Amino acid sequence: MEYCSPMTMQKLLTAFTVFLVAITIKAQTEGDQLFATDQVVTIELTFTQEGFWDSLVANYETASYMLADLDITDQTGTYSFPQIGVRLKGNSSYGHPGNKKSFKIDFNEYVSGQNYDGLKKLNFSNNFKDPTFLREKIYSDLCLSNDLPAPRTSYADVYMNGTHWGFYTVIEQIDDQFLDWNMEDDGGNMFKAGDAFDGPGGEADLVYYGADQSSYTERYEIENNEDLNDWTDLIAFIDFINNTTDAEFETGIDDRLETDQYLRSMAMDNLFSNLDAYINSARNYYIYHHEGTGRWNWIKWDCNEAFGSYQGGPMGGGLSMTELDLHYVNNSRPLLERIMEIDGMQARFDDALCYWINGDFSSAKIQEEIDRYYELIKPYVYADENKMYTDIQFENNIYEDITTGGGPGGGTIFGLMSFMEARLDFVEGALDCTAVVAIDESSAHDAFFCRPNPAGQVVWVQTLEPERITVFDLKGQQVLQAASGWVDISALPEGLYILRSDSGNTTRLSVVR
Repeated sequence: MEYCSPMTMQKLLTAFTVFLVAITIKAQTEGDQLFATDQVVTIELTFTQEGFWDSLVANYETASYMLADLDITDQTGTYSFPQIGVRLKGNSSYGHPGNKKSFKIDFNEYVSGQNYDGLKKLNFSNNFKDPTFLREKIYSDLCLSNDLPAPRTSYADVYMNGTHWGFYTVIEQIDDQFLDWNMEDDGGNMFKAGDAFDGPGGEADLVYYGADQSSYTERYEIENNEDLNDWTDLIAFIDFINNTTDAEFETGIDDRLETDQYLRSMAMDNLFSNLDAYINSARNYYIYHHEGTGRWNWIKWDCNEAFGSYQGGPMGGGLSMTELDLHYVNNSRPLLERIMEIDGMQARFDDALCYWINGDFSSAKIQEEIDRYYELIKPYVYADENKMYTDIQFENNIYEDITTGGGPGGGTIFGLMSFMEARLDFVEGALDCTAVVAIDESSAHDAFFCRPNPAGQVVWVQTLEPERITVFDLKGQQVLQAASGWVDISALPEGLYILRSDSGNTTRLSVVR
């Protein structure tokens, strides 16, 4: 029998370690290096053009990229990228005073295959209308932690040609890479809601305007499969939304839409008064037709005006954003209007409201998120001489309402915590979710869990000792009892449920088909 020498053994171990590291790197999600760690990266853009800023501004209307070199410094080191594309972006955020505009970079614009952390594009938001620099970050994180498709976010300190340009929120691009990790599917059609900033008449409202594709091209943008450019699936979905009976809609919607996920998304927009979204402006969303399931998936976008910062909509006559009706939907938003009009569908929407009210829609959760990021971003906010608000407004607006001057971004701006407290007071008086079993995740220790989750026909419920399990829907109604172990859930409709053991442990279960 031959034995390896110590040197040979060391070489084998080294090779095996490299192999394992390679597998680990390959298994990581694209963008984890940027988004999976709480950090502020440094972005250094270098333009060779004289008067580069004037050229960027001139290119804004045509959304044309300009050539630049880029250095990114994150917690793992500095990475250089020659010849990337840069362009200014944004609609209302373009009104940010001074030169601190939102922008986008494209690693592939001039060098095919170039990427950072596997990513081809990144968006940089100037935090227009947000003195706290936290609205988009907190809202997106809450979406992702509750299984709602939304872009990941991070922070960056930005320099242009050696000049400190400002502190930005970095936002993931919604593209095929996003679909790969979030949906595990990227072959279906994805559409983006148009901006409709020219006034009423161009909203991405999901109203049926006939079978002609040209009737929709001003309202939506196809984001992939552009060469094929086949919109028949979107038009068929819109036709179903608008031209079915109530019974047909209620029985057929789950075959066409990830309905419970969509309802939780709309409930979240309502509770946080995020009205620059489908429920009001009909902007800021993507919709993706999943090839594997055949159902449409709703994807959030541009949530910087959450916590009641949007100034359009139904809040005339002195009514505060904190008192937004829990069933509010703007006119000509048929996907949500029909849900509110059909009793069974509205009950499911109320379940989705209760999901949030008994979960992450709480002052404690928002305070936890604030505590997580405040110390990280504070020195960068203070150092940003181009920001829209003062240091004192940054500090105060986290906890209290502030009043600023006129113009875009002026007026009264809700504080994050003051909004939550007032909104919670209103919600508690408008909807009774006390019958719903409270979810205490801390009590669901490792000995109490269910797998798989989401589940379809059966689920394994693990307990420390054999126990009886009671299953509740989000209205607090008991729908099933069984012994721990394999539990038949085939009779349960799709949706979210709460499992409680006899010993008092609770956990969530999502049922899908």
